[in-house]
Amino acid sequence: MLKQARINPVMSHHIAAIIQKHDIVLFDAVCVICNGWAKFLIKHDRQAKFKLVSAQSALGEQILQHYGMSTTHYTTMVVILNGQLYTESTALLKVMQQLGLPFSLMNAGYLIPRPIRDFLYRRVALNRYWLFGQTNQCLIPSAGNRQHFLEQAIRES
Repeated sequence: MLKQARINPVMSHHIAAIIQKHDIVLFDAVCVICNGWAKFLIKHDRQAKFKLVSAQSALGEQILQHYGMSTTHYTTMVVILNGQLYTESTALLKVMQQLGLPFSLMNAGYLIPRPIRDFLYRRVALNRYWLFGQTNQCLIPSAGNRQHFLEQAIRES
């Protein structure tokens, strides 16, 4: 089910500028494993290269709409790196590659053909609530991790 919304051209331009300026990870904020992934990035992305945004937030929905993606049915992590959109297994590998050693060793995952990687990714993604559960606790920016969130980066720019 795809929720369609009209995109304000001014907002679309604003979103396009944000996408060009920041490397972004959209994550499902009610998914336990997705929240764990965001916490992992806060811990290991020491330079705060990637800016986190919840897919359920207004900003997250605007980014999804910009790419013509559903704002109600999240099936993949979305990574925007240097203005380029990545999804599924490639999104995961692109992020790990940017974190440096030892995480960049996951580049070996590119040896697995993408259809197989994405099939495995989808098996976890489509069953994530059943496998890992859901949470009602949002990952809230704090003084110690604020630099990792897209909304904060936009305010500071």
